[in-house]
Amino acid sequence: MNAIAALTPPGCRLVDWGPKLSFAYLTADAWSDSEVLAGIAQDICRLEQQACASPQVIYLDTEDHERLFAFAERFAAVLAAQPPTAAEPELLESAEITNTVLVARLEEHLGLTKVHADPAARWHVLADTRVALRASPLHRTVWVKPLPRKRIGEVLRPMRRYLQTAGIGASRRDTAELAGAVLAAGVQRVTVPGRMLDSYDGEPHDGVYALQRYSRRVDVQLDARFASDACLDDLVGARELPPPPVPVTAKTEFEQLQGDLGRAEVFFRSGGSSGAPKLSAFSWDDYHEHMRHGAEGVLAAGFDPRTDRAMNLFFGGQLYGGFLSFYSVLENLRAVQFPMAAQDDHAAVARSIVEHRVDTLFGMPNYLLRVFTEGADVLRGYRGVRKLFYGGEHFPERRRTWLREEFGVELIRSAAYGSVDAGPLGYQCPDAGGRVHHLFSGLQTLEILDLEEDRPADPGQAGRLVFTAHSRRGQRLDRYEIGDLGRWVDGACPCGRRTPRFELLGRFGDIFRSGSHFLNYRRFVLAAEERLDHHGALQLLLDEDEHSARETLTVRLEADRSRPGGGGDQRPGGGGDQRPGEQPDAVREFLDAYPDLAAAVVRDRLVELSVEHAPAEDFERTAASGKLLAVVDRRARNR
Repeated sequence: MNAIAALTPPGCRLVDWGPKLSFAYLTADAWSDSEVLAGIAQDICRLEQQACASPQVIYLDTEDHERLFAFAERFAAVLAAQPPTAAEPELLESAEITNTVLVARLEEHLGLTKVHADPAARWHVLADTRVALRASPLHRTVWVKPLPRKRIGEVLRPMRRYLQTAGIGASRRDTAELAGAVLAAGVQRVTVPGRMLDSYDGEPHDGVYALQRYSRRVDVQLDARFASDACLDDLVGARELPPPPVPVTAKTEFEQLQGDLGRAEVFFRSGGSSGAPKLSAFSWDDYHEHMRHGAEGVLAAGFDPRTDRAMNLFFGGQLYGGFLSFYSVLENLRAVQFPMAAQDDHAAVARSIVEHRVDTLFGMPNYLLRVFTEGADVLRGYRGVRKLFYGGEHFPERRRTWLREEFGVELIRSAAYGSVDAGPLGYQCPDAGGRVHHLFSGLQTLEILDLEEDRPADPGQAGRLVFTAHSRRGQRLDRYEIGDLGRWVDGACPCGRRTPRFELLGRFGDIFRSGSHFLNYRRFVLAAEERLDHHGALQLLLDEDEHSARETLTVRLEADRSRPGGGGDQRPGGGGDQRPGEQPDAVREFLDAYPDLAAAVVRDRLVELSVEHAPAEDFERTAASGKLLAVVDRRARNR
């Protein structure tokens, strides 16, 4: 090493990495245990001592030479019982073994050693009364030496740069004491006899991570313009990996991805809001990688971990993935967090927000709105909630306006687009309004496929979102159809990030067939907001008349969330004869705003449209997550 270092030019880093020496250490209550001796013999014969972790010396916790020699004789019989070697030593190796054994035999006359050897020279046990650590010539040649525990540091510490593994055979108490002693002396690994060659990825070899010495530490500190950037890579470009050449897996076929879960370590209940419950599998590495990206997304959306005081109000019940995920996201950011979870007593949550000076809320839009509605007096007086980060549902624009005007909320933005089964998929930036998200390019590959065929959707057209996880180890997720619709957003984002952008257009269930027409739930929501000034929940109920071929489509609106004039149960036909100054009825507003709906109701007369108002508790929701069911289909053919 010194010679090589002398030849190394200035500025060139020399990284040394070389062989190490290992030993077994036995106390009196272990050196007569047949299982312990068999374990040491297996460690010796496995790989013929060619591994750094193979024992070359067996130390005994004794100063008694007679006990030392007796153990060596007993161990020789154990070593002789091992299966014969398949790899014979080479000529120079045989010469070294012969030389070492010959010298040890000569030292027997001085009372220093005792040699036990196989007549065919397949193994050798060399008992030596001197304590000094000594390398073995290998190939089933092992030293047996005395080393009282009080001398471990004195004898082994000078050899610390060569030490690696100690296999300790002792009682529980002695093992704890001896492990500390040998580690202090310089040993890198401590284990038990029979497991000295066992290993795992990243296990110590030299006591350092040698490859890190090829790298260097750097630091980048910029100004406030970069406060929402976790790294600078997205400002330069996004490397997109191609999807694998495998068929698309529909959301309903998720169980087909459950084949090999041998590397899965953490399981999340999924499907409570959009299908039958199932388990989504991750390794812990998957989970932590996803949460790190999720933290970067929240940072990009405008969360400031230096100053914001956050309350996590995602649901913690049956569909617990959102609550735990954002708990971990905020933990990654080292942010102030109140992990309260969604509580039934909304007014109490509002009081807690004020009591703890919380200024940032995370949760589902519907739940957050209930908190502000039922705790209106408290929160209106507080006016301290500045930021809302939501997930899982759309946040109506008029409700955003209400929160800004009434409560002083400054920022309302998607915390992330994702799912329990697929993990984080997209994030918002200050310039990605509405339903537009940036893709987590470091985690996912996204395809937007035609609604009917497995081919790319036409530019600007809605299609099925199909994701492929780049490096998920717990469960493969290749070309997984998430169940949502979207389209690509062209052009560069003003925020400067180069990652692809896409716009969410609802779920597959948002598009339904009624009266031979395909209708979209989102068009009803837009019409209610723009025509009726409605800022509450909206649900569509589909049914059919048993005595006719006509279907019924009921638009259920949350009571007291629309402007005057749209109340009551209303049916078509009442809006054409209105007198000046009267508000048009709600049915007429929907028909005027949605031509396809008007064709099914008025022209084809296949659908009977009605509008009803109901309190929030009457709306049907999923049992697991409490999400609003956008379309409730009660038609006999779809039951």
